Amino acid sequence: MIRGTKKGYLLMMNRRKNLEKKILAFLNGSPNQSFKARELARKLDIPEPEYRDFRDLLGSLAEEDKITRHKGNRYGKFQGRERVEGILHVKTQGYGFVIREEEGEDVFVSQRNMGSALHHDRVEVELWAQPVGKLPEGRVVRIVSRGRENLVGVFQEGGAYHYVIPDNLKITRDIYVSEADRGGAGPGQKVVVEILDWGDAARMPEGRVTTVLGYADDPDVDVLSVMHGFGLPDRFPKAVEREAAAVPGGITDSETARRLDLRKLLTFTIDPDDAKDFDDAVSLEILPNGNRRLGVHIADVSHYVVPGSAMDTEALRRGTSVYLVDRVVPMLPERLSNELCSLRPETDRLAFSVLIEITPEGEVLGEEIRESLIHSHFRLSYTRAQALIDGKESGFPEELVRTLRDMQALSQILFGRWRAAGHIDFDAPEPKIVLDAKGRPLELTVRERLESHRLVEAFMLLANQTVAESVHRLRRESGRKYPFVYRVHEKPSGKKLDQFLRFVGAMGHPFDPGKKLTPAKLQRFLEGVRDTRHETVIRETALRSMMKAQYTTANVGHFGLAFKQYTHFTSPIRRYPDLAVHRLLKAYGSGKPEPPKMAAPLSGICKTATEREINAAEAERESIRAKQIAYMSGRIGEEYDAVISGVTGFGFFAEIPEILVEGLVKVEDLRDDYYLFDETRLRLVGQRTRRIFQLGDPVRVRVTRVLKDLRKVDFGLVEALNERTDDRNSAPVRKKRGKRRGKQKKTVPPNPA
Repeated sequence: MIRGTKKGYLLMMNRRKNLEKKILAFLNGSPNQSFKARELARKLDIPEPEYRDFRDLLGSLAEEDKITRHKGNRYGKFQGRERVEGILHVKTQGYGFVIREEEGEDVFVSQRNMGSALHHDRVEVELWAQPVGKLPEGRVVRIVSRGRENLVGVFQEGGAYHYVIPDNLKITRDIYVSEADRGGAGPGQKVVVEILDWGDAARMPEGRVTTVLGYADDPDVDVLSVMHGFGLPDRFPKAVEREAAAVPGGITDSETARRLDLRKLLTFTIDPDDAKDFDDAVSLEILPNGNRRLGVHIADVSHYVVPGSAMDTEALRRGTSVYLVDRVVPMLPERLSNELCSLRPETDRLAFSVLIEITPEGEVLGEEIRESLIHSHFRLSYTRAQALIDGKESGFPEELVRTLRDMQALSQILFGRWRAAGHIDFDAPEPKIVLDAKGRPLELTVRERLESHRLVEAFMLLANQTVAESVHRLRRESGRKYPFVYRVHEKPSGKKLDQFLRFVGAMGHPFDPGKKLTPAKLQRFLEGVRDTRHETVIRETALRSMMKAQYTTANVGHFGLAFKQYTHFTSPIRRYPDLAVHRLLKAYGSGKPEPPKMAAPLSGICKTATEREINAAEAERESIRAKQIAYMSGRIGEEYDAVISGVTGFGFFAEIPEILVEGLVKVEDLRDDYYLFDETRLRLVGQRTRRIFQLGDPVRVRVTRVLKDLRKVDFGLVEALNERTDDRNSAPVRKKRGKRRGKQKKTVPPNPA
């Protein structure tokens, strides 16, 4: 083009305007098509010397909202900027991502484009850019609903206004509080603040202190902060309590007559030592043909909780019971959860029973799903059940001991069959925290995993699978849709699978899943690395590659369990989806082709239950973390053997296996070399010594700092217990190190069950 003079400039602008008209006319004439830049240039007869200017013009027109740039750098008629809805997840650095509910990539939102939106708000974002090879970017244009109406934080005095610093580091803005709204709070106290005005991009939120929890060092305040921070209620509404109190406790003759009477069948519960709500019991019979008849008997909560009632509405709002480190936040009032519905020993109870005929080889031949009347003869703990199986405890009937041993054998057969089909066992250790009377941690250990745990787990898995398969068979045989609630677990996304394949290949364990990854292929691969020095790190990475399990009305199977059909049926006292499944089974069992009236549509129930489950899991982890931090605060300077549990560009996390406490070793504290992050192999590599710190490596660490408010532990490296160096065949990837506010978090493995 002609440049350098005013006349040349005018000619250039004129040509640009004419070319713009030409582009717009062509794209407007093809409203349902999109084109690559090179393809569009050919159609518009653009000479090769002018192609670069033409391509730049396309980019400018897209930025000016005159044309639309689609995924894959294709251009078409301007359709208006796309808007999507999702949950905003803010990082401690200030930026965030909107997680879409429908299919599609997450949307990056910078801090300046968030407006007044906060972490966990449901927002609508307008997409306005997608840099090549990166996530789409957007800005918040509407806050659909707030994730929290109340926040927990530390009260601080100011001048005319005071303020609350939120505990949650993802809430990056302080909350102003007037003198009139301080609620008696003193400096440094933990408080609950109700948001009165959410502010905007230029104005901080304002709030009112509703509850003063106490000082951070008070023993009970840490868990109370978690409860309020995650929106967990500490009491039931009065209408719910009144409704629960009015529920009749007796079993009528007419109810007994219409149910399958199993009271003479040897039935018992197996639960933790401190359990109060017993929602499942088991039985096992040896049939004359040599087969087994397994009975899984579940509390019939749906008999007592009427759809749409105050109890039902509150149960759906809660979604699940939450098991914090020192208390339970129940889904149902205590009168139901611990009394009427609980399968107490030596008490007749209404139940929903799944009776399954199984061959000695573990093949399921058929099932019967019936409303029943049962009588639990024994209340066993896991430890007592194991002692009876092992012959270490006496004083119980021989029939009970024989049944327990038969159950153990059957559970092992079932797990063997499932493993052969691809069932992936990601059983992770769980922490056990012993508290004193005031809630202070006395001891941290790992919860013992017994065969009796596996026994109950196998039977609950089988019952859930059997119920889902029975509905699937009903749909197929009747030709009706029969809506249902499934527990699904999708296979890893293409992106996560690619990352996993690159990782294991770099570790010297190549894995080719072929055209389609199946549970059986992954299970065989994991078996192949068993007893190698990379087993732990590969299993951990495989777990992190998994999708999260969720509730849905669309069945896509359960990848982790390798089940084509699966649901949750066995815990209606503590999980709302199980209660919904019971209602559906009763309706379909009576010949009704449509689901019964419920507090919300099934799709809404699934969505709410999934969200509440995630919230509960995070709260449970945080309550455990709070007590772990309290325990570690008195152990500054102590040394422990640990295992590297996460690697990032700013250091590595190490977990102490004996107490399951995790801390961060900062990369700047590794002073013997300059370390870079090798993202493919999940390791730090010294540039001079080639010394490596990799996921799964054993190390010895010293506790150097504990930040109670941030629930964070810092470790110093004492020594690497498995000193290794890199072979220089791969170059680390340099990572930018930005400033980080507060607590750093490694990826939390999803729950695949």
